[in-house]
Amino acid sequence: MFHGQNMSRSSEISGFYKLPPDERLRRVKEFAGLTDDETSLLKSTGSLGIQTADRMIENVVGAIPIPLGIATNFLINGKEHLIPMAIEEPSVVAAASNGAKMARPKGGFKTSSTGSVMIGQIQVVGIVDPNAARLDLLSQKELVLKKANDQDPVLISLGGGAKDLRARVIDTPRGQMLIAELFVDCKDAMGANAVNTMAEAVAPLVEEMTGGRVLLRIISNLATERLMRAKATFSKDALGGADVVDAILDAYAFAYSDTYRASTHNKGIMNGVNAVVLATGNDTRAIEAGAHAYAARSGQYRPLTCWEKDGNGDLVGTLEMPLAVGLVGGATATHPIARISVKILGVKSATELGEVICAVGLAQNLAALRALATEGIQRGHMGLHARNVAIAAGANGDLIDRIAAKMVEERRVRLDRAKELLQQLEAK
Repeated sequence: MFHGQNMSRSSEISGFYKLPPDERLRRVKEFAGLTDDETSLLKSTGSLGIQTADRMIENVVGAIPIPLGIATNFLINGKEHLIPMAIEEPSVVAAASNGAKMARPKGGFKTSSTGSVMIGQIQVVGIVDPNAARLDLLSQKELVLKKANDQDPVLISLGGGAKDLRARVIDTPRGQMLIAELFVDCKDAMGANAVNTMAEAVAPLVEEMTGGRVLLRIISNLATERLMRAKATFSKDALGGADVVDAILDAYAFAYSDTYRASTHNKGIMNGVNAVVLATGNDTRAIEAGAHAYAARSGQYRPLTCWEKDGNGDLVGTLEMPLAVGLVGGATATHPIARISVKILGVKSATELGEVICAVGLAQNLAALRALATEGIQRGHMGLHARNVAIAAGANGDLIDRIAAKMVEERRVRLDRAKELLQQLEAK
């Protein structure tokens, strides 16, 4: 069954991108059999506005709102922060707030970073003697850097720009290749546009210097020169006692030793990280890719966090991860809610934003580990999930909370049960 889709119509629509959003939506409505109500919902772009949305991506027909919550209790480097988090998953914002609260008795979070340098990669193929070509290229490093920096005088004026050139010979299924790498200080930008422009510009020089042929010229999302670090101590009393500390350490040991568990461990960290990244209009896919690649840098996929016990028996957590986020350019500058989120955070640089996000990831991980190691993750999560199930069943107003509470009490959080309860309550 194709559920109302008109199979006589084709998805090959010539010039679709040239149409105004209303006409695109009319075509989609006709193709998919959307109702007037469904079409109206798609048109409700809220604070973003259809004209802004239409300039952000291609073929726009509407927008999809994501809840924006505020995590509280964050004390980072002695500064108080409220944290905007854009996410659809229940319990995440509450967990981050809880984790931050447990960090406060010992001074909250301390953060640091390695700076704001991104790597642009230039792939060179067809070289007979790639190791010799590597040295030829590096011997003319200053010329390459000058060509790169000529592309972005504004970035140079702010103290940024291409700072170094490195090169590696790698073995591939297609033979050896030379990879030239530009190290660019992007300052308060995420840097993709600046780095890619520089890589494109120096490509002819690299070909001339190496005798090879340049193919790919693109930024790397494994931002190992843009690491953010966060540390916090959680007292055993705040956590619930020495047994809870040991249980969390056992949970961490499980993740450290088993890739299947490590994947979910790191997903919990990214719940917090990506929610702030999205709220501030930054690139969640780039952050996610870099984080998981960094977790596998040893050859085995490991947790991004590290958990230890100090001499007092308190729990010490650290998180180090690449976080290439920006305050200028992209959706951060164009999306009105992203701009408001940055204002709520009160951060003054991209590096400070990255450090705050790192602290959120650490708080998120602590809260998840504590819940898993004590009452289990479902107790808090299901209470919030049950409300979503009640809404999906058609409940409104106070019926949502009444049905959710009943399902949690019964430990039967299911759509069919929500519908049964809704029928019973409406009948009364």
